[in-house]
Amino acid sequence: MTLHSLPLFMRLAGRAVILLGEGEPADAKRRLLERAGAIVSGEDAAAALAIVAIEEEGEAVAAVARLKARGVLVNAVDRPALCDFTLPAIVDRAPVLVAIGTGGVSAGLAAALRQRLETQLPATLGRLADALFAARGAMRERFPDGAERRRALGRALVQGGVLDPLGPSPDVDSWLGAEDARSGATVEVERIVLASGDPDDLTLRQARLLANADRVVHAADVPRAILDRARADAARLTALRQDMPGLTLVVTIAR
Repeated sequence: MTLHSLPLFMRLAGRAVILLGEGEPADAKRRLLERAGAIVSGEDAAAALAIVAIEEEGEAVAAVARLKARGVLVNAVDRPALCDFTLPAIVDRAPVLVAIGTGGVSAGLAAALRQRLETQLPATLGRLADALFAARGAMRERFPDGAERRRALGRALVQGGVLDPLGPSPDVDSWLGAEDARSGATVEVERIVLASGDPDDLTLRQARLLANADRVVHAADVPRAILDRARADAARLTALRQDMPGLTLVVTIAR
């Protein structure tokens, strides 16, 4: 399954971004750009990004064409077919950012999802991220092996774990100081027999196993849309047909 867009987080502080247009749509984009520290500029500025918030159709299309001819990536407000990039709805728990995009199809849906997530994601997420960043040296000392470090952190961050991001009081220093921070490491091997090649037919358990897999061994006819449900850094190996029947996977999860 092909991604509609590749989500990226771009640092704009001190960088020029072209903004064309007037009225509330342009004002809303200006506020967002200024919040990101961008230098809001006119059409003649040397910039890699531009937002066209012009209401009149012909004028907007012409402005988009001029900018694209210069190699500038353009967001055309309310004109998704003309957009090189879109702007997501944002849940801000700095430095944690959650972006919800619909590829410009429905800003209203993205906003509704943002409002739902605002009520579910605690204000402490940012502090937890800062604490994990500050503890990088201590984590490397406690878990010198990178794979072991990732597994230990993964165990701590799971639902109900000592660093559960949605938990009441995740404490990184206490976790690193605990005697059992290393304990509990296991390797889980699970066989998944797919009902079909449609990822919508995955059970919740199968989707969870794929999302957490460190390695996926799969039959040659397992569609990419299924394999894309695994982490991007998970190893993928194609099994010989005689070793594995069709639409079957074996996932390995180190915890």
